[in-house]
Amino acid sequence: MRAEVGALMRVQLGRGFGWLWSAYAVSTYGTWLAFGAFPLIAVHMLHAPAVAVSLLEAAGPAVAAVVAFSLGPWVEHRAKRPVMIAMDLVRFVAMASVSVAYVLGRLSYGQLLVVSVVSGTASIAFTAASGAYLKHLVPSEHLLVANGRFEGTSWVATAAGPPLGGALVGLLGPVVTITADALSYLLSALGVLRIRGGDVAAPRDRATGSRGTGLLAGWRIILRDRALRRLFLNSILVSGLIMATVPLLAVLLLGQYHFPAWQYGLAFGLPALGGFAGARLSPRLVTRYGRHRVMTVSGWLRSFFPLGLACVRPGIPGLLTVIVVEALLITAMGVFNPVYATERLQRAPAGHTAHVLSTWSASSKLLQAALMVIWGLLATLTSPLTAITLSSTLLLTTPLLLPKQTHLSTPEPTAPAEDVRVV
Repeated sequence: MRAEVGALMRVQLGRGFGWLWSAYAVSTYGTWLAFGAFPLIAVHMLHAPAVAVSLLEAAGPAVAAVVAFSLGPWVEHRAKRPVMIAMDLVRFVAMASVSVAYVLGRLSYGQLLVVSVVSGTASIAFTAASGAYLKHLVPSEHLLVANGRFEGTSWVATAAGPPLGGALVGLLGPVVTITADALSYLLSALGVLRIRGGDVAAPRDRATGSRGTGLLAGWRIILRDRALRRLFLNSILVSGLIMATVPLLAVLLLGQYHFPAWQYGLAFGLPALGGFAGARLSPRLVTRYGRHRVMTVSGWLRSFFPLGLACVRPGIPGLLTVIVVEALLITAMGVFNPVYATERLQRAPAGHTAHVLSTWSASSKLLQAALMVIWGLLATLTSPLTAITLSSTLLLTTPLLLPKQTHLSTPEPTAPAEDVRVV
């Protein structure tokens, strides 16, 4: 068993995967480096009121998610590398426009809102294309290792990016981090451009295809497969309930408990390293215990640990409570996410992977935006701690939606050979 685990972790996924991983890493670090830059610009440079800042945080991703529903069919029928490069360039231009407008003295709140929508839409399209291309690039038996490496990179960027970005903002202002984020997308595009080999695209079905059916294809595929359906409902509810508490934790810790900014950053930056550890452990645990057991146990744990946030109090004990709870939660997520992402990729039909991924991402973002608004109102009527406790309590029910062993043992859906063409 130990030899199997060692061999799994030493899997070589090829130069093409290396470039794709590098492109993902540089853009992810850029994104987290600029984390919180838009609200800072809106408040300190444009003097936007609180409601406008909230609108910028929620409406931008929500509108992007609505627009992105139509991108699934568009991405599916095109070679994936050109789509990824195009989306990186769109994000580069959008983010760079903020820096240019600032230098020219023409930066406005409306531009920030438009850039938020454009970059959010391009990010969803990039994710759909990269997921479909990863399925083409990496053998099915190695997808868990590949997803574990992506997951680990994401959590390290989450831990390192905001503190570095905060230091840059303190020294040079938030526009500098926006510029760095823009350049990261340009570097990502160059990385994807270096990938050599074939590509994949699904041909259009002119006999039965229509725009309406194309937009609904992702939902049809998800709902038709029991394992995908359960994973979909579980993942969007968990992410929605967790994200709904993020603004409330900021209000609670920074506003009511008066945590310094560095303590607040430490409370959420340090635990992200647990995600890296969990992602590294995930393939080993699956090899030893099986994917269903690992998914079930880590799925329950990530729904149980947030209940500890109900115990957060002012002062150092409260800070330590947040760090411990978030570390346990993120470690469980680091184990769970590669398994669930691999199961999703393997079960999505080869000719409809981008449909599934774009629908999944857009649906998740829409639910997150809706729950943020609902929980904001709930916190206003009660208190932030009460709203956080309610979210944590509801999270305890979400593991009931996880796929059962019989669902995972069902053969994954397959697409006929003519549904996919290699280009």
